[in-house]
Amino acid sequence: MFNPTRDQARLFFIDAWGKLGRREVLTPLEAMAADIVTLHPEYHALIADQDSVARDFPPEDGQINPFLHLSLHLAIEEQLSIDQPPGIRALFDAACARYGERHAALHDLLEALAETVWIAQRERQAPDGAAYLDRARRRAGLA
Repeated sequence: MFNPTRDQARLFFIDAWGKLGRREVLTPLEAMAADIVTLHPEYHALIADQDSVARDFPPEDGQINPFLHLSLHLAIEEQLSIDQPPGIRALFDAACARYGERHAALHDLLEALAETVWIAQRERQAPDGAAYLDRARRRAGLA
């Protein structure tokens, strides 16, 4: 199983974004990552800066960690591509229909996923897929 370090995960986004800008061939996963960065113009300067790999984004500073945000987006895109946990794709489609656009629906999943992972880490257990879907339904107003 692929388990990158923090720096490797960050460099993955930086490299994919750079390859897109240079019009180089991207792997399917790099293309997905570059598409996600494209959705977030507020992160473009940061992602274009190799030095941002070492930067910290402490929550007590009121900052969102852009690399964590992008990584959660990527995880969700992968989940949607294989409908894992089962039912996530149908839930996402319903949220997209409710909002009339994709990005807001992605952010509902992102918030639900972040909370699910945080709880799993706190309780030292595997993430609960059913609870994740329930959180996502509530966030999207579908519960």
